[in-house]
Amino acid sequence: MIKSILPLSSIIALRFFGLFIVLPVLSVYAINLYGATTTLVGVVVGGYALTQMIFQVPFGIMSDKLGRKGTIITGLILFGIGSIFCAIADDILLLMLGRFLQGAGAIGAVVTATISDLVKEEQRPKAMATMGMAIGMSFAASMILGPTISSFAGVESLFYLTAVIAFGSIFILIKFVPNPPQIIHSNPTDKQLIQVLTNKNLIKMNITNFLQKGLMTFAFMIIPMVLINNFQWQMSDLWKVYLPAMIFGVLAMAPAAILAEKKGKFKEILAVGIVFFAISYLLIGLSSTSLVFVIGVVIFFIGFNMHEPIMQSLASKFAKVHQRGLVLGIFNAHGYLGTFIGGVLGGVFFEKVSLSSLVMVIAVICIIWIILILTMPNPSKKKTLYVPLTTQSEDKSKNLDKISEIDEWYINDTEQTIVIKYDSELIEEDMILNTLRP
Repeated sequence: MIKSILPLSSIIALRFFGLFIVLPVLSVYAINLYGATTTLVGVVVGGYALTQMIFQVPFGIMSDKLGRKGTIITGLILFGIGSIFCAIADDILLLMLGRFLQGAGAIGAVVTATISDLVKEEQRPKAMATMGMAIGMSFAASMILGPTISSFAGVESLFYLTAVIAFGSIFILIKFVPNPPQIIHSNPTDKQLIQVLTNKNLIKMNITNFLQKGLMTFAFMIIPMVLINNFQWQMSDLWKVYLPAMIFGVLAMAPAAILAEKKGKFKEILAVGIVFFAISYLLIGLSSTSLVFVIGVVIFFIGFNMHEPIMQSLASKFAKVHQRGLVLGIFNAHGYLGTFIGGVLGGVFFEKVSLSSLVMVIAVICIIWIILILTMPNPSKKKTLYVPLTTQSEDKSKNLDKISEIDEWYINDTEQTIVIKYDSELIEEDMILNTLRP
């Protein structure tokens, strides 16, 4: 598993690192470009998310039908080209175009689906947690390196760095990532968009991703501006807020992932993270000193990093194998829509509405959000049975459709096995095996 997951986790982590590394300084950099307004700066901060949202589902569907690797390579090329446009931009509109191109390489859901393809069901929680931890670590590292590198090499250097990361990730993909197995699902015709969009648990996860990412982008919109404009900090001082945020955020990741994956406390971890969001925004919006403001920022990143290792994993648990690209595409599309709206609303309201009023509204939203999460069940533990694919077992496999206790089954043509996911509390393994015997 490690040989498959580490290269893919590094690719997605590096890509997120390339997106995250500019966030701590992007708003104060963009506002000084020709033609900039706070609204346009908000679009630049969250602009990549708009095209991410648009292309998530098409990329997910394309990967399901045409293959994962080629789809990922296409996305990385678009991301690299967009990064170069951002690096050479000398006005706000060209920077905005580059950000849109960066986002057009919407491969997050495809990488997640590829991980799901390459690992067995019982190893998937660990694989998803590994990917989530990698993303969280890249997020934490970018909070420190972004302000540090840009303070002496300029923000443009960050975009050149992301271009190198994008093209380097293509090499990692080709060299170290194996091809996903060929899957033949038991009921491929049931993959309908309406099915996925009306799944109650997926709806709640999509809303969660939307709100979480929206609050993140809004935070990045206001944190550097408030520190520089209200508390007279310099850009080179921003590491003083992001360093403790990174440290405490990283420390929160492992316990959150263990409690969720090992103990099945997914919704409880999400609810605690949302409580931290509410507290953090109240401290940020009502602070009269930079110390209180920094404490609020640290609490926000603790909540964010509690969510990050488990979000993709939890969403994938509500998806069938032949729907993962579509489900995760829609899930990530909601997250990127939240990212875009968070940046835009931050730009629109930053100068028109008091920050104290905005954080009160956010606190109320968080309360409603917690109630929504608590109505969602934690995923029940399932078992997976692997049966060698023979002529007899293949002929009898259609009998599996008659067993209601089986969640799904499919044929892994590459490994010549029938994979059966079932509820072990309702049916015994021998009963399933008997249906496949002559």
